[in-house]
Amino acid sequence: RLQKLKEMFLSKFGTAPKFYVRAPGRVNLIGEHIDYCGYAVLPMAIEQDILIAVEPVKSQVVQLANTNSSYLDFSTNVNNIEINKTKPQWHNYFLCGLKGIQEHFGLNNPTGMNCLLDGTIPPSSGLSSSSALVCCAGLVTLKANGKTLSKVELAEICTKSERYIGTEGGGMDQSISFLAEEGTAKLIEFSPLRATDVKLPSGAAFVIANSCVEMNKAATSHYNIRVMECRLATKLLSKSKGLDWEKMLRLHDVQTRLGVSLAEMLTIVEEVLHPEPYSIEEISKCLGISPEELRSQILSQNTQDASTFKLYQRAKHVYSEAARVLEFKKICSEAPADAIQLLGELMNQSHISCREMYECSCPELDRLVDICLQFGAIGSRLTGAGWGGCTVSMVPTDKLNTFMKNIKKAYYQTDVQRLALENNSLFATKPGSGALVFVEA
Repeated sequence: RLQKLKEMFLSKFGTAPKFYVRAPGRVNLIGEHIDYCGYAVLPMAIEQDILIAVEPVKSQVVQLANTNSSYLDFSTNVNNIEINKTKPQWHNYFLCGLKGIQEHFGLNNPTGMNCLLDGTIPPSSGLSSSSALVCCAGLVTLKANGKTLSKVELAEICTKSERYIGTEGGGMDQSISFLAEEGTAKLIEFSPLRATDVKLPSGAAFVIANSCVEMNKAATSHYNIRVMECRLATKLLSKSKGLDWEKMLRLHDVQTRLGVSLAEMLTIVEEVLHPEPYSIEEISKCLGISPEELRSQILSQNTQDASTFKLYQRAKHVYSEAARVLEFKKICSEAPADAIQLLGELMNQSHISCREMYECSCPELDRLVDICLQFGAIGSRLTGAGWGGCTVSMVPTDKLNTFMKNIKKAYYQTDVQRLALENNSLFATKPGSGALVFVEA
């Protein structure tokens, strides 16, 4: 692949690349939509990745090309970076990483670059292709400008810089992209950011299956509305408990300030919030502010048009999912005889909560999860933001081959469009390694 990329680079730019940067995609085993609420998640890096060949140049121009001809070439002056939020195209994610590093170091005249990108992560599939591109671009810019940072610092900068495109992410994708190590999943905790090895049970394989429904987080408001619903739930829970609600941003902050367990937080949610959707007027009244203040001070730019918010359901999902992550890690550490059954059960509970409480599934994902469970998966759930993208299933190793055949037949071969995408849509994966730079020998 490197050789091929090098040849394409030569024919595109007329010179050879000086170095390459790779950043992996990831699959989240459990802990969906809780990183931006401050809670730990449990992802692993996958073997699929973004690979960029780079040559720093004397001019102040960044030229970007892609081995996939459906992604158009792009070039811009490094001192004049504009990121288009309205129609996020592939090069905008590169510019996020570039801008994040520039701003961190206050680079006045950053180095220009010729870059050729090759990606093997299926796009808009919930396997974090966009964050891998942001991370890869951050590392490319760092190396080209002769700067150094720790992996933790890089992950934190890339998390912030992906927000330039309008996605209010929480940092899981960027953290695992940099902190992953081969052979182990990671428990990723935030504030401060740290990663702990989680040894997965040896008798099970993790299989990723793409629903073939594309979901681009930055192009729809579903994702950012969920972030906002969690923030509003935080404010209402804080206010009801006499905390300084204006300063509280994440559901984790409420638990920390009250000093209670996740189970106790679930009880508080039952007491304080009602299952019916809240209107802007009702939320404003609860907080003692005007609807205008709510819109201008709390809602983000891209959630201004939402008129109702489901606070009870979102908070319930977050606190129960946060508990499932800790339970998953505990089972992996203690490795009881029935570990695979127990982990599978947690994955199944997670999917039900994503479907019913967080409403981030879709009919195709639900169907795919059912098919996977029917053909021998012990646990199966959507992974990534949802509303399309992939499922991850835990399958006993000895049943893997039959499982794969059955899924192909039941899900992919019944539909012409899915059949065309089948080869990149179904694969077993092991925990892969994190982002790295390698220099032309």
